Amino acid sequence: MARYVARRLLLLLPAWLIMGSVAFALIRLIPGDPAAVLLGMEATPQAVAELRVRLGLDRPLPVQFALWLGRVLEGELGHSFFLGQPVLQAILGRLPVTLSLTVAALTCAVLIGVPVGLRAATRPNSPTDLGTMAAAVVGLSIPDFALGLGLIFLFAVALPWLPVGGYIPLSRSAGGYLAHLALPAFALGVSQAALIARITRSSMLETLTGDYIRTARAKGLGEAAVVGSHAFRNTLTQVLTVVGNAAVVLLGGAFVVETVFNLPGLGNLVVMAVKRRDYPLVQGCLLLISTVVIVVNLAVDVLYAYVDPRIRYG
Repeated sequence: MARYVARRLLLLLPAWLIMGSVAFALIRLIPGDPAAVLLGMEATPQAVAELRVRLGLDRPLPVQFALWLGRVLEGELGHSFFLGQPVLQAILGRLPVTLSLTVAALTCAVLIGVPVGLRAATRPNSPTDLGTMAAAVVGLSIPDFALGLGLIFLFAVALPWLPVGGYIPLSRSAGGYLAHLALPAFALGVSQAALIARITRSSMLETLTGDYIRTARAKGLGEAAVVGSHAFRNTLTQVLTVVGNAAVVLLGGAFVVETVFNLPGLGNLVVMAVKRRDYPLVQGCLLLISTVVIVVNLAVDVLYAYVDPRIRYG
């Protein structure tokens, strides 16, 4: 297992190289000069040219890429053009908000999706099953931002139970932290909860028709033991797969929801960086996202070996 994990971690290097190349190219395809945006509309061409020299934007693109890549390999992501601080420092200042929202949304999705899927699978074609799957289709169809706006109107305006937006750190107030994350986490997690419910139901329906399930029932085991100890345990690999994918999707969706609820996370940071053509900041954020995706996929693969003893990594 340790050798497998080490090999997977080595994949970070080519992944960073590919993602860094894509990020470097994409941000420069957007029209606009960072120096001109930084100085404003009234800046003279001479002032813009001088600032481009100070920022290193006057050099050929291959040279810029090589210099940036060299700094990345040394553990330094460069300095933000507009924030005037290291990119890593800017990212770490916003990262707790985005991670908190993503973890809360994933927890919401799992706590809703898995029990609902199990309930539907144990009562196939019943009103409970049909109603649950209909609700799942609706949940998958509603965009995160639209659901967020609806929740704000209902629970923050019409019924002023929860705050409209903003963020309070956990270290300052646990109650305020949970209250400010409740609506955005639910808005972000509903669609993935619906997907998890559908996958759990379909996997359980297939598992419940197995011969060993009939044998367990024939031995007199209760339905709770059959479903929980036998059937669900054999569907965990499929559930883990969809949960891992959901974590990645929620991380990307958090950017949109952060804008709706005015959360000071990476979403607002990336939007600001793209608008201002802050090349180092955009590149650093994309590298971070690619790293999180690889780590999440690795964690899911490792968990496979623990939930299914038939899986062994050489």
